[in-house]
Amino acid sequence: MVGPINPKNANSGATRRAAVGLILGAPLLAACGGGQSLTNPFSSNSATPPAGPAQQPQAVGTGQVKVGLILPLSASGNAGIAAQSMKNAAEMALSEFQNPNLQLLIKDDAGNAQGAQQGTQQALDEGAEIILGPLFALSVPAAAQLTRTRGISMIAFSTDSSVAGRGVYLLSFLPESDVTRIVDYAASTGKRSFAALLPENAYGNVVEAAFKQEVSRKGGRIVAFEKYGSDRTTAVRNVAQALGSADALFLADDGDNVVAIADALTAAGANLKRLQLLGTGLWDSPRVFASATMQGGLYAAPDPSGFRAFSGRYSAKFGQQPVRTATLAYDAVALVAALARTQGGQRFAADVLTNPSGFAGVDGLFRFRSDGTNQRGLAVMRVASGGGQAVAGSPKSFGA
Repeated sequence: MVGPINPKNANSGATRRAAVGLILGAPLLAACGGGQSLTNPFSSNSATPPAGPAQQPQAVGTGQVKVGLILPLSASGNAGIAAQSMKNAAEMALSEFQNPNLQLLIKDDAGNAQGAQQGTQQALDEGAEIILGPLFALSVPAAAQLTRTRGISMIAFSTDSSVAGRGVYLLSFLPESDVTRIVDYAASTGKRSFAALLPENAYGNVVEAAFKQEVSRKGGRIVAFEKYGSDRTTAVRNVAQALGSADALFLADDGDNVVAIADALTAAGANLKRLQLLGTGLWDSPRVFASATMQGGLYAAPDPSGFRAFSGRYSAKFGQQPVRTATLAYDAVALVAALARTQGGQRFAADVLTNPSGFAGVDGLFRFRSDGTNQRGLAVMRVASGGGQAVAGSPKSFGA
């Protein structure tokens, strides 16, 4: 498989050809893309921030293929910060993809469903052939009502898989992918008896369903399972007492909480050193790496080398660090640029977007499923004091 583009050679003819060459039947996205952790996706993408003032419409690029980009640019707090970083990344993708035949129609949805619907309507009226965004889960259905009526595809950035569906594809870090990768890897190393301790929230519910399904699919068994709210005492005690018959323990929470859970289990008498600790991309946190209890634990996440390279180029261009989700906007724009160059009039059709061979982006291999969710080729990382260390790299293709 052809590797990602080296930014140093981005102007060469060979590099331009690699950017749009069909790799395993799918375009390879321009440029290689860890640093910043993947925060709890359900804490940011399922809420609706307060509305802000609408910004003036913006168009970037002069190509013939018009693409709507819907972001909460005027939303308050972290939402607006993330939106600006994603907008920067989208423009960076346009500049690094040599001579793309695109024009980005950037619309501010102010972080709410009404704004997303208005921005989408404007983009469609201006000739957008595909919509990128929105970011928030509650905004996606409102915008999708319009795109489906027009027969236009949408690539949204929400991490809530319930908003995916016909013509609505999610290019985001879905927790289901993390769970599948880490359980599969554990099973491949001989782990068969699993225990789990998960938060009682939206993220925990999604992870629970994926965990139980994947353990069953791999022929394993769950010997202990508990969920916890603000009071973890009973859940921790029950799991600690049952760990004697387990050879792997799955913990899925953010850095602070997962370390607190592990320490509480140890205080309750559990010997975590005899188990393989397993987790999700939320473990990519300095708090986890600094914990003596968590050392040697394994978690699934995108290969960090992609984001490091992307972050370096972004920082050089904009003078600041990107938010972690900025790569989603970069990959979305690079993808539609590649498809516009190679796929003719059917460039954004469902069978093109759901090519089973997938696409290579900043964060590695990904592909869209027909139900609108995605599958990512993730690495398996080991917790170490200096940060995550890869023990199994990202796959280079979606093989059998």
